Amino acid sequence: MAWAIRQGVAADAAVIADFNRLMALETEGKALDPVVVAAGVAAALADPHKGLYFLAEEGGNVLGQAMITPEWSDWRNGWMWWFQSVYVRRQARRRGVFRGLYEHVHQAARAAQDVIGLRLYVEQHNRAAQETYVRLGMVRANYLVFERCPL
Repeated sequence: MAWAIRQGVAADAAVIADFNRLMALETEGKALDPVVVAAGVAAALADPHKGLYFLAEEGGNVLGQAMITPEWSDWRNGWMWWFQSVYVRRQARRRGVFRGLYEHVHQAARAAQDVIGLRLYVEQHNRAAQETYVRLGMVRANYLVFERCPL
């Protein structure tokens, strides 16, 4: 592994926002509003309670990212960390970049002592991503996601 994992900072906002737009277009066919995405990324980077970005970087170039958002589980008396905004540059895929991000977060969660699990959601038709998550030891949960968005 020639790349390293680090936490995202305000100076990473443009690349994170760009990755988010690329991910939405690739996985859902959605063209996100760049102004809204930039504001959302800036808000998360300014407030760690909203989420933490982790970036895989090689030679000053960001190869991939994952954002972690916390959810309190009263049933389990602990935090569930959700993976969101997962993206790896096309030319960096199949090099273990997401595996490295996942393992970094997994180790941080284990060290935190009050984190009881990791979760993510994935598009139903994104089989490649689903296979990756299974290879990392994740299992399909018995939940469906419902939403009302926009309000």
